[in-house]
Amino acid sequence: MIEAETSLPRLLSRPLPRLRAAAVLALRSGPALALAAAAALAMVLAAPPALAAEANGIWARPGGSSRIQIAPCGGALCGTLVWLREPRNDTNNPDPARRSRPLLGSQTVFGMVADGGGRWKGKVYNAEDGKTYSGIMTLVGNTGLKLEGCVLGGLICKGETWQRVK
Repeated sequence: MIEAETSLPRLLSRPLPRLRAAAVLALRSGPALALAAAAALAMVLAAPPALAAEANGIWARPGGSSRIQIAPCGGALCGTLVWLREPRNDTNNPDPARRSRPLLGSQTVFGMVADGGGRWKGKVYNAEDGKTYSGIMTLVGNTGLKLEGCVLGGLICKGETWQRVK
């Protein structure tokens, strides 16, 4: 608890100095300002993390052979193939019934749940070998998205950094 006698310089030396200083100044300025400051603080603290929105969009594979769209699906993020340089069917799928389906429009990134710090964990389908892996998706600056497929509980991962198109 902040004591009324606490000086502003002392407040600024503590953790979260700006929030504490703003609270003390608002309390000293009157109840209306204190209420407005509390409402503004509640809105900031209740806002969803911006990182989830930053992964949304269309991303191109490094060689430019495909593009996926990352978008919300339920409480997670998923990715759908929205463009292929050379459209083809899912011929390597382990399910024979799916080998004749077009890859274009298929979901390749599943259930990516935020893990903090611009990173998500879920599943990734690799159409090149027909296998689904544990997946990690990590933002790399504002224009890159590293997409990795992992085995052995994440001990061995292989991936690429896709570039934002939109």
